[in-house]
Amino acid sequence: MVINKINHHIMEATLKYNLPDEQSDFNLAVNGFKWHLVAWDLDQYFRTRLKYEEGISDQAYEAVEQARDKLRDIISEYGLSVND
Repeated sequence: MVINKINHHIMEATLKYNLPDEQSDFNLAVNGFKWHLVAWDLDQYFRTRLKYEEGISDQAYEAVEQARDKLRDIISEYGLSVND
């Protein structure tokens, strides 16, 4: 009988910044999750307007739909997703 052992290695990453010179880069790295939340909240705002807003005109519906599609296209172009 052969038993294969699976070793699970913990992967780590360390980002180092020379502060205050690289403060802007540091802020971008640290706030990445917040930017994800901004994009997700905006996508959900568009979704809610499309799905639940009563009395929305066809023109307004189309504008919101196009804005949501554009947001998702831009996010996708960067290899990201609002659902990740």
